[in-house]
Amino acid sequence: MMGNEIKVGISDYRISESPDKLITLGLGSCVGIAIYDKERKIGGLSHIMLPDSTFFNGEKKPEKFADLAIPKMIDEITKGRNNKNLVAKIAGGASMFNFPGKKDSDSIGSRNVQAVLAKLNELNIPILSRHTGGNIGRTMVVDLGDFTVSIRTVNREVISI
Repeated sequence: MMGNEIKVGISDYRISESPDKLITLGLGSCVGIAIYDKERKIGGLSHIMLPDSTFFNGEKKPEKFADLAIPKMIDEITKGRNNKNLVAKIAGGASMFNFPGKKDSDSIGSRNVQAVLAKLNELNIPILSRHTGGNIGRTMVVDLGDFTVSIRTVNREVISI
């Protein structure tokens, strides 16, 4: 049975189930977070731009921030059930621009990755694999049938994580 290919935009997430695939393009410093309920074969893909919403005043779009998007997506996947069956895979967090005198760990990409890792750890969601860092953009494709995640990079082969 063929599923749908569901696109996930920047600062957004989508939830679906097997046999669908979730796809996000243009992961530079942004991070893609795939979360999957291996028992129910339901999952989500989030494309976050920023690590932390606490420094922003006024109305915030939760899907933009790691600290808000991940819990919101998990709530929608689990519908209030226990999240013991959830696992995650992440990609992105590249350092797309080099600035003299700045370490890679100071980049927004690195800070995004650290925020995602911290939030998943806080929520006791194990990270099965990751493809993060570097200085290349990525496309992330999540197969909700078996939670295979394919990473495509410019002028590079497809990598499964």
